[in-house]
Amino acid sequence: MLRRKRWIFAILALLPVLLVYGWVRIFPIGEILRLSLHKWDLLSRNKPFIGLDNFRELFQDTLFQTALVNTAIIAFGVLLVTIPMAMCLAALIYHRTHARFAWFYETSVFIPHVASLVPAAMAWKWIFDARLGPLNALLGVFGVEPKAWLFDPVLSVVAIIVLCSWQALGYAVIIYLVGFKNLPHSLYEAAKLDGATPFQAFRFVSVPLLKPITLYVSVVTLVSAFNVYAQVFVLASDAQGAPGRQVRVLVLDMLENAFRNYRIGYAASEAVVLLVIVLALTLIQFTLLREKGGRR
Repeated sequence: MLRRKRWIFAILALLPVLLVYGWVRIFPIGEILRLSLHKWDLLSRNKPFIGLDNFRELFQDTLFQTALVNTAIIAFGVLLVTIPMAMCLAALIYHRTHARFAWFYETSVFIPHVASLVPAAMAWKWIFDARLGPLNALLGVFGVEPKAWLFDPVLSVVAIIVLCSWQALGYAVIIYLVGFKNLPHSLYEAAKLDGATPFQAFRFVSVPLLKPITLYVSVVTLVSAFNVYAQVFVLASDAQGAPGRQVRVLVLDMLENAFRNYRIGYAASEAVVLLVIVLALTLIQFTLLREKGGRR
């Protein structure tokens, strides 16, 4: 009887939170799914059900295909840059930094993550500027010709990956530091007694034991990178100042279709595709990392 009362109390205590969460998180997803099956715009009263027509049109749209490819390149580029750098930086801070100064390095790497996005992007836009930017000036010292970083489609993607990685790195480093601080020191001592070098200890002790941290950081990084928008809006403008013309990404394409072309249903279908991609990649990451961790 007492156990039943506890369950009832727990459910009643959690019910308001679950209702708010469902209204804020679950209901919008269902509404997006519903909108994607309708010809829904902001002008017509009639919003007929059209089934999967939005999706059929979507996968024949060259702009959507370009946006999907660009978004995938940026997302995986950020992931491949952020994870190794974050793990190495966290290892250096934990193993090679005096405890008295560790807070300084932790704060320094975390500041970009909490910095306001638009001012940070504007600062990077100045860094990448073809005529006045310090990046081209630095490359010129080594005999490299100035590059039009923000007006070339390929270099614009590189610039966005650099900016997104710079912002994501601090959070990943802090999470990895938490993992390093919870690793048993006895394993490092045993590796040292066996003659392992610091790099070998990192490779064969730290990396396998940090698999759960790597899983969490990679999922968060990839999901965030697939939702890239403000960085593209600020950096990748064309010569006339139109945002995102050099690099088209999914969220930008979605917003343009919804609020510039008034095609809410079509934009909702793009949101559904983005949701499916993110869920699929998350499941793949869970499967791969858990299998590798289990085999070890």
